Amino acid sequence: TAAELREDTGTNQRDSMVKFAPLSVPWERRMQTFVVLQWVFCFLALGKICIVVFIGLLFTRFWIFSILYATWLYLDRDKPWQGGRRIEAVRRWVIWKYMKDYFPVSVSNGAGWGAARTVVPHMSVGKCGPVCSEQNTGLGGRSRASTTMWPGEESSFCLAMTVELDPSRNYLAGFHPHGILAAGAFTNLCTESTGFSSLFPGIRPHLMMLNLWFWTPFFRDYIMSGGLVSADKESAAHILNRKGGGSLLAIIVGGSQEALNARPGDYRLLLRNRKGFIRLALMHGAALVPIFSFGENDLFDQVDNSPGSWLRWTQNRLQKIMRVSLPLFHGRGVFQYSFGLMPYRQPITTVVGTPIEVQKTPRPSQEEVDRLHQRYMKELSNLFEAHKLKYNVPKEGLPQRAGLALGRIEGGAVIPEGFAEVSVEHISKAFDDSCVSDPCQAPSHNWQHGRGGQTLAS
Repeated sequence: TAAELREDTGTNQRDSMVKFAPLSVPWERRMQTFVVLQWVFCFLALGKICIVVFIGLLFTRFWIFSILYATWLYLDRDKPWQGGRRIEAVRRWVIWKYMKDYFPVSVSNGAGWGAARTVVPHMSVGKCGPVCSEQNTGLGGRSRASTTMWPGEESSFCLAMTVELDPSRNYLAGFHPHGILAAGAFTNLCTESTGFSSLFPGIRPHLMMLNLWFWTPFFRDYIMSGGLVSADKESAAHILNRKGGGSLLAIIVGGSQEALNARPGDYRLLLRNRKGFIRLALMHGAALVPIFSFGENDLFDQVDNSPGSWLRWTQNRLQKIMRVSLPLFHGRGVFQYSFGLMPYRQPITTVVGTPIEVQKTPRPSQEEVDRLHQRYMKELSNLFEAHKLKYNVPKEGLPQRAGLALGRIEGGAVIPEGFAEVSVEHISKAFDDSCVSDPCQAPSHNWQHGRGGQTLAS
């Protein structure tokens, strides 16, 4: 039945009692679930387990292994700040293909105001399985695509390319939004499951992560193998100054603080005063690339933590102390679709915007930083507006003037600046040139679209 084909898309299950998975689920989809389960486990628990194992071995007859690793950790301590240690074999593990197909995840390069690829799915059941057709709506340029569609999925996997990145240049990319677990950033930039290297030949992607994880024994080597590097100015300078170019350094600008806003239909970004990455781009002459991941916030529900609530106050306090946020999220389970820590099967489409040329300025003034920051926000807004109706932001129910604007919050009240479909939340500590990502807090650039196309109140 149609309900069985859509058994785990996360739409019907949220509003019903416990709904168990049928026994007839194909092995392909079981493998997808298992791979995503291990990824969630690694994200949430593997680092802590590695610390416990490292310390525990010291009190056993295998203590020598901890001593040897501690020696290695000391000798290798600077590696996360020197470009990390990418291992292509790990990035190309077959398990990442199953993870990509779980949602599914895709990456698209859309140039300008809408040169993109629109996927028009249709089902054709036979020995060869389902197929998916596609329509190129871009204007000029070269494109490559790969599609896969399975019964019960509302979208299809499609890779499209309309503009190339010059492999002789280095790029600094701002990735938005963070979401709960940053699934889109990891899948597209830390694995080859979506064919990033095929879309952008000669470009080596790196993704910044909190420094503390690179002091975690064993775990640090695992995350570096995918291309993760330390979120530090020294690390950024090493990558952006590589001779010969071909490096793309991605920063999830909103950081872990932005995860507290992640819920279906809500696109609030911590951006307005986060200017450290802008200063980095100017200092190293790296072109700025805005990246928006549609569907990232649809993977989990989150307990209501509106600004001013005791829960949000507690989360903000813990984030300042621990340097990581603690969103109370939930999704589906492994054998049922009603609750658990597994993400919903919702499509993620990561759109790579057109690079913004940046003139190298070793000592940029605040005025130059502000000017480029305003341009970046405008380009990111244009990217969102050009693609929002194609990727999971429904047209039905949106206001006639479905644009973006900025606002600020004072005393809990939203004060709009221009057309207020969006708002900006003020947080005291600005993102300055002393930090690059997660630990810093800043005002937010807020896009909100409710479920079914209704605009959410701030």
